[in-house]
Amino acid sequence: MTKLQQLVQTIQSETMKTELPDIRVGDLVRIGVSIQEGNKQRVQPFEGTVIAKHQAGANTTVTVRKSLQGVGVERVFPLYAPCVVNVHVLRRAQVSRAKLYYLRNRTGKATRLQEKFESLPDIWVNQAS
Repeated sequence: MTKLQQLVQTIQSETMKTELPDIRVGDLVRIGVSIQEGNKQRVQPFEGTVIAKHQAGANTTVTVRKSLQGVGVERVFPLYAPCVVNVHVLRRAQVSRAKLYYLRNRTGKATRLQEKFESLPDIWVNQAS
């Protein structure tokens, strides 16, 4: 590696966040985005389904899609950018594709994905015993 590559790698490793959850395609996520309005700064949540993920080290991005008043809205978030304050995975879904671009052509209930349970919910375990 050249000195320039080493310098870029050290700068990127300093800016990488370590507290990000494991985000997969098909997850329902809530991303807190820092927005500055005038002299005030606030965090605006954006909640939607991850339809694509681009792995590129410090340049990793996720494409999140949600339906707002019958109109589809997509945003591409760079995960390690300072404007992304927090990321919460609300729900996981079973998907068999790396990119869910087919959801762009669907509306309403057709955009729902089947939920993926990694372990039994506590309610079910308590009822069985």
